[in-house]
Amino acid sequence: MAKILTITNQKGGVGKTTTCVNLSASLAATRKRVLMIDLDPQGNATMGSGIDKHQIESSSYEVLMGEKTAEESIIKTECGYDLIGANGDLTAAEVELLQLPRREFRLKMALLPIQDRYDFILIDNPPSLNLLTVNALSASAGVIIPMQCEYYALEGISSLVGTIEKINKRLNPMLRIEGILRTMFDPRMSLTKDVSTHLVEYFGDKVYRTVIPRNVRLAEAPSHGLPALQYDKSSRGSLAYLALAGELIRRTEQEQRDRKNDQKTEQESV
Repeated sequence: MAKILTITNQKGGVGKTTTCVNLSASLAATRKRVLMIDLDPQGNATMGSGIDKHQIESSSYEVLMGEKTAEESIIKTECGYDLIGANGDLTAAEVELLQLPRREFRLKMALLPIQDRYDFILIDNPPSLNLLTVNALSASAGVIIPMQCEYYALEGISSLVGTIEKINKRLNPMLRIEGILRTMFDPRMSLTKDVSTHLVEYFGDKVYRTVIPRNVRLAEAPSHGLPALQYDKSSRGSLAYLALAGELIRRTEQEQRDRKNDQKTEQESV
């Protein structure tokens, strides 16, 4: 069954979409079966995957509204992963979801029939807490939080952690922080190093060892409709996301081993 991960931060411009696209491509490059879901009405993750958001026949909007199934909405990309895209239609979903039953669980229910087809499902979100983001969090096992190492980012992450705790208590008891990802990292800046140190002190091993550097190729790739791995596979940004994919896979495999050991111990105690 797929591990479903939401990539979110209520602060804009921290690399959410860049991370979703490039992590999806990097996981796919390691032969993992990956589905990326674009839940941002801007559709940047869709365009960054080489898919014209204006031409898609079925998007995440139709999936949330129950007009199409998730399987009917999957698009095969040339980036190695599957996609359920998004466009401006999704803006209406924020209002229309209010009128629907189980409005917080529409995405979760839609994904149930296809979860076994993938190893990872990654969800890109808008930079706000609305019903789209709540749907993503309710469907996910973990949250990856991309953030810049700057002062205001620390304030924003405390608010996001509070939101995750509320969702955990009220809607999704399985939800937890999967990891904190330091993006646009510049080790030459003393503030960057200070904030990074504070993050590690507070979140411990939740902070990924991999850091994503400031990289021109990462910024250029979306305009070509490509992940950085396909645009320039030798760039520092591409290599960093490959390293992140490896770290995520190792963590996931360790979790699975720990879970099996716990189950074995429980059976032996009975």
